[in-house]
Amino acid sequence: MTPTAAVESGADAPPRQVVNDFTINVATVNGTGSQTANSTLIRAIMRMGVPISGKNIFPSNIQGLPTWYVIRVSEDGWLAPRPTSEVVICMNRVTAREDVEKCAPGGWVIYDAPYALDTLRDDVRFFPVPFATIVKDVAPPKLRRLVTNMIYVGVAAHLLGIELDAIDAALDKAFSTKPKAAEINKIAARAGAAYAREHFGADGGTRFRVERRDLTAGKLLMDGNSAGALGALMAGCTVLTWYPITPSSSVAEALGEYFEKYRHDEEGRATYAVLQAEDELAAIGMVLGAGWAGARAMTSTSGPGISLMSEFIGLSYYAEIPGVIANVQRVGPSTGLPTRTMQGDLTFCAYNSHGDTKHPLMLPASPQEAYELMMDAFNLAEGFQTLVFFVSDLDLGMNNWLCDAFPYPTEPIHRGKVMNAAELERIGKENWGRYKDLDGDGVPYRSLPGTEIDGLSYFTRGSGHNEYARYTESEEAYKANVDRLSAKFETLRNAVPAPVISNCEGGSELGVLAFGTTHWALIEARDLLARDHDLTFDYLRLRAFPFPDEVRAFIESHDHVIIVEQNRDAQMLQLLRNEMPDLTAKMRSVVHYDGMPITARDVINGVLEEEAA
Repeated sequence: MTPTAAVESGADAPPRQVVNDFTINVATVNGTGSQTANSTLIRAIMRMGVPISGKNIFPSNIQGLPTWYVIRVSEDGWLAPRPTSEVVICMNRVTAREDVEKCAPGGWVIYDAPYALDTLRDDVRFFPVPFATIVKDVAPPKLRRLVTNMIYVGVAAHLLGIELDAIDAALDKAFSTKPKAAEINKIAARAGAAYAREHFGADGGTRFRVERRDLTAGKLLMDGNSAGALGALMAGCTVLTWYPITPSSSVAEALGEYFEKYRHDEEGRATYAVLQAEDELAAIGMVLGAGWAGARAMTSTSGPGISLMSEFIGLSYYAEIPGVIANVQRVGPSTGLPTRTMQGDLTFCAYNSHGDTKHPLMLPASPQEAYELMMDAFNLAEGFQTLVFFVSDLDLGMNNWLCDAFPYPTEPIHRGKVMNAAELERIGKENWGRYKDLDGDGVPYRSLPGTEIDGLSYFTRGSGHNEYARYTESEEAYKANVDRLSAKFETLRNAVPAPVISNCEGGSELGVLAFGTTHWALIEARDLLARDHDLTFDYLRLRAFPFPDEVRAFIESHDHVIIVEQNRDAQMLQLLRNEMPDLTAKMRSVVHYDGMPITARDVINGVLEEEAA
């Protein structure tokens, strides 16, 4: 096998052409600069009007270990990953044999020629490329290691029909402030394309093709962490405290950049505060201090950080201080797999802290929902004087997703029951108490420090207190207080974002529930189950806890309901059974918990197994 040969075995007739429906898996080494190359590929395909999604699968070590970037190209708009990839680009000698084995039958393998992989399989087509030789004519020695990756972009572009003009536009965007860097990367991409044209045919590989469409107009390519940060900005957040932890750090980094750009007064002075705390315990304490003082404040973290925050979380619940925690979930327990995804913190967040506590959860499925539900989180936090968990995951938070443009908020910020002179006059000074339920909804009124009205001051304490915020260890006062907190949570039930319900034509005896990024695999699986197995179901996507009344009605209206989630212990099923014990017998689960994003095939297999049981 010479570098000029392309081998295709096991097929006498030309294979069927696959247009805008395949997966590319780029296998590289962490720290070699492949991120820019992979972003160029995904943005170029998007510029051609074809829907895409990208999954970055990387190690927790800083440099030197294997990393993969999986690009789903789907004219139908499916964004979930597939179990195998049709196009594999092997740039890591250590994992090359394993990567070839994961290529779908009939697929393509683009690889560094010295690896000599072409004898491993006879049911895929191999494209050997001498990257080290090509790069010598493209870049000086000190840049060759980084520029090599752009050569595989050019090779893939030619073989797959990705327009070089789209590659150029993506590079111009990536290096908007570094035109010389953009130019050398363009030269490298064109060198790769020229090699592929000369050695693999002027028409490319012909089987897997990207063809221009008009399906991405008005769409954004954005990660969930940046979208959530933008939602916090729009929600009026002015205080950010955080301690770095994967995969949530980019929430704080993005919000800090938004603050720096947009949060200044007319004289240019900052109207925000960003504090990188010494640890997560300090970070949440600062959030509560700012929330008590009347600011909208948040912190971002992941599961291990929530563990450290638990005592302050209990203080927020009992003393009724607003705040927002963005929890971008990763695999646990302990350090677990810090760079893998999971939905494993649900019960931990919902019932966090010692004693009897319940906390609202926002459950976004897309960057657009991350933006919108983050705004809801701040409004609910102040409206109900409580801590709200924005519960995302690594898959949504750190990967690029194709999504709709974000609407500019039209509703004013809701501060909730903040006592001022007019409210005090309406209620009567003699009737007001900081923890008194005057409206029967469990939500008391609060005053903010600095309000110059006699009688509105009170002492905030995490120990026993009565409805006037006075210290007491009275059994009756304690029970009355926590019963009111429970009533407040019931009021909150129908104030959180409603679920999204989609029914198959004519309805179904089977219902399926999912939430967060599991949604994308589920909607693809739903179509495939209907097409290939004549199995239909009604679908409810949860967006918040506590569960609105629509969730109970959905479960009651079906013979049985399957909950699909990404954790070992079926935590969403646990929450549903805890909140609706009378419906326990109707509910079953399908779980996925290896740290990789769930696929449609995982859902299909799980649903079929449950239906056969």
